[in-house]
Amino acid sequence: MTALARLTAGWRRTGPASLREHLELYGRLPRSTGRPGFLADAVAESGLTGRGGAGFPTGVKLRAVAEGRGPAVVVANGMEGEPASAKDRALLSRSPHLVLDGAALAAEAVRAEVVHMCLPRTSPRLAEDVRSAIADRQRSGLGGTPIQVHDLPHHYVSSEETSLVRWLNGGEARPAGGLTRPSERGVRRRPTLVDNVETLAHVALIARFGPSWFRQAGLPDDPGTMLATVSGAVARPGVREIAMGTPVGELLAESQAVPDVAAVLIGGYFGTWHELRDVARLPLSPGGLENVGASPGAGVVVALPVGACGLAETARVLGYLAGQSAGQCGPCSFGLPAIAQDFAELAAGRPNGPVLERLERRLGVLTGRGACRHPDGAVRLASSALAAFAADVHAHVRRGPCRAARCGATSGGLLPIPRPWAEGEWQ
Repeated sequence: MTALARLTAGWRRTGPASLREHLELYGRLPRSTGRPGFLADAVAESGLTGRGGAGFPTGVKLRAVAEGRGPAVVVANGMEGEPASAKDRALLSRSPHLVLDGAALAAEAVRAEVVHMCLPRTSPRLAEDVRSAIADRQRSGLGGTPIQVHDLPHHYVSSEETSLVRWLNGGEARPAGGLTRPSERGVRRRPTLVDNVETLAHVALIARFGPSWFRQAGLPDDPGTMLATVSGAVARPGVREIAMGTPVGELLAESQAVPDVAAVLIGGYFGTWHELRDVARLPLSPGGLENVGASPGAGVVVALPVGACGLAETARVLGYLAGQSAGQCGPCSFGLPAIAQDFAELAAGRPNGPVLERLERRLGVLTGRGACRHPDGAVRLASSALAAFAADVHAHVRRGPCRAARCGATSGGLLPIPRPWAEGEWQ
C-alpha cells in the first residue's frame, strides 16, 4: 500500500501542531479570488464527499448554503459518536489548524457570521487543544469568522447533523424529525453548513493545491484520501490515511492482521459484516463496496479472527445501540430493544421460542420507520450478521453457544462498548 501523507503530514510529532509548524508544512491560506462560488466550484470539481459517514457531495452542500437567504452558519462536526472510529479525534489532536482552515474557508464561501465547533463533552482535553489553536490564530491575525467551541452530550445519535442543530438552537442533542435540511433552515433558522472535521480539512487542502491535485489519489469516481480506523485482530491498530479505493485486504495487511481473519466489520456500528474472502479485493470506497451492500461509513474496518463469535459481538453492539436511542419513536423505543434481546438469546444459544422467525419479522418492519436513521443502522448491522455468520446462527440454535461466545461473555469481547456517561443527559 502506497503511503500517503496529506492530512497526516507531520503526525509523527507529539501533541498538536503549533500555528507556526502548520504554516511551515502547508503554507498560508490562499487569498479569496472575490468570485462568488469559487470554493464551491473547486470542491465540486475535486469530487470530495463527506467523510463523516453519509458521503454526500461536499460541493453540493456548499452551493446550497451559499445560495440560501440571509446570513449563514457553519457547523464543524467533531463529535465522532462511532465507538470504533478514532480518526476525528486523531486529526483534531494533531492538526487542529487544518480543520480550522477549512472551517474558515467554508465560512467565507457561504458568508457565515459564525462557525460552531461541536466536540464531545467526554473529551475536555481535545476541546482545550482546539480552543488554544483558535486563540493562536486570533493573536496572529488569522482570526477571520468567529469560531465558538461547544461541548455536547456524547450519545451515539448526538453526532447526527440535526442533533447538532437542535442543540445549538437551545434544545436537546437528539435527532430532529421532519424533512427540512439544515442547509435550508438550521441554526437560528439560517442556512447551515454541517460538515465533518475531516471533510473540512480536505477543503483546506483543495483550496491550497487545487482539485486536480486532490484527484491524483484515489479512484476516478471516488477521489482523494480518507482516514481509516483499523482495529480488532491486527498487530498495528490505529488511524491511517489511505487512498480512496485501497483494497480491504491491503489495508488489513498493512495493519498486520493475524493470518486467520475470518470476517470484517466495515463502516462501524451502522455498518455490515462480511466474510473476508468476499471483500478482501474490493476497494474501500462507496462505489467499490456497493455491490456487496457495504459502505466505508466513517472509515471503520474491524478484523474478526477465526475463533471469535460474530454473533456475540453483534449482540453486544445491538444492546449498546438500543441503549443509545433518543427514545422519540416506537422503532427505537421498542423495536431496537426487542432485536437486541433476540440477538442476545441467539448468541447465548438459549432462544426463547422461534427466535429466527421473530428476528426476520422485526427486521423487516423497522427500516425507514424511525424518526431518524438509528433503527435503520441497527437493522443493517443485524441483517448482515445473520448472513455473514449463517452457519453459526444455525449451530447456536441447534446446539447452544459456541466456545467463543462463552469466552467473550467473560472477557468482554472485541468491539469497544463505551460505558454509559451522564445517562439521560441530552443538553
